Amino acid sequence: MPDDLNDEIRENASGPAKASGDAGSVEQHKLTEQIAADKHLAGKEAVRKANRGLRFNKIVPPSAG
Repeated sequence: MPDDLNDEIRENASGPAKASGDAGSVEQHKLTEQIAADKHLAGKEAVRKANRGLRFNKIVPPSAG
Protein backbone atom coordinates (compact mmCIF):
# COMPACT_ATOMS: atom_id res chain seq x y z
CA MET A 1 0.00 0.00 0.00
CA PRO A 2 1.42 3.42 -0.90
CA ASP A 3 2.51 5.83 1.81
CA ASP A 4 0.53 8.74 0.39
CA LEU A 5 -2.79 7.47 -0.93
CA ASN A 6 -3.82 10.93 -2.14
CA ASP A 7 -0.96 10.97 -4.65
CA GLU A 8 -1.82 7.46 -5.76
CA ILE A 9 -5.48 8.36 -6.32
CA ARG A 10 -4.47 11.49 -8.25
CA GLU A 11 -2.10 9.45 -10.43
CA ASN A 12 -4.70 6.76 -11.11
CA ALA A 13 -7.36 9.35 -11.96
CA SER A 14 -5.11 10.96 -14.57
CA GLY A 15 -4.36 7.63 -16.26
CA PRO A 16 -6.60 5.33 -18.29
CA ALA A 17 -9.07 3.02 -16.56
CA LYS A 18 -8.17 0.10 -18.83
CA ALA A 19 -5.13 -0.64 -20.94
CA SER A 20 -4.45 -3.57 -23.20
CA GLY A 21 -1.56 -4.58 -25.36
CA ASP A 22 0.42 -7.54 -26.62
CA ALA A 23 1.40 -8.60 -23.10
CA GLY A 24 -2.17 -8.53 -21.77
CA SER A 25 -4.60 -6.09 -20.25
CA VAL A 26 -4.63 -4.05 -17.06
CA GLU A 27 -7.58 -2.53 -15.23
CA GLN A 28 -7.42 -0.22 -12.20
CA HIS A 29 -9.81 -0.07 -9.29
CA LYS A 30 -12.66 2.37 -9.73
CA LEU A 31 -12.10 5.88 -8.40
CA THR A 32 -15.05 5.49 -6.02
CA GLU A 33 -13.42 2.40 -4.51
CA GLN A 34 -10.13 4.28 -4.10
CA ILE A 35 -11.88 7.16 -2.36
CA ALA A 36 -13.68 4.73 -0.05
CA ALA A 37 -10.34 3.10 0.80
CA ASP A 38 -8.85 6.52 1.55
CA LYS A 39 -11.76 7.38 3.89
CA HIS A 40 -11.41 4.02 5.62
CA LEU A 41 -7.68 4.48 6.20
CA ALA A 42 -8.21 8.07 7.40
CA GLY A 43 -10.76 6.80 9.91
CA LYS A 44 -8.35 4.16 11.19
CA GLU A 45 -5.66 6.84 11.57
CA ALA A 46 -8.06 9.09 13.50
CA VAL A 47 -8.89 6.30 15.95
CA ARG A 48 -5.18 5.80 16.74
CA LYS A 49 -4.81 9.37 17.99
CA ALA A 50 -4.92 9.86 21.74
CA ASN A 51 -7.68 12.49 21.86
CA ARG A 52 -9.76 10.89 19.03
CA GLY A 53 -11.10 14.26 18.03
CA LEU A 54 -12.44 15.15 21.48
CA ARG A 55 -11.07 18.04 23.44
CA PHE A 56 -12.21 18.99 26.92
CA ASN A 57 -11.69 22.56 28.07
CA LYS A 58 -12.40 24.12 31.42
CA ILE A 59 -14.24 27.41 30.99
CA VAL A 60 -13.41 29.99 33.65
CA PRO A 61 -15.45 33.21 33.69
CA PRO A 62 -13.36 36.42 33.94
CA SER A 63 -14.87 37.39 37.30
CA ALA A 64 -13.78 34.11 38.94
CA GLY A 65 -10.18 35.31 38.93
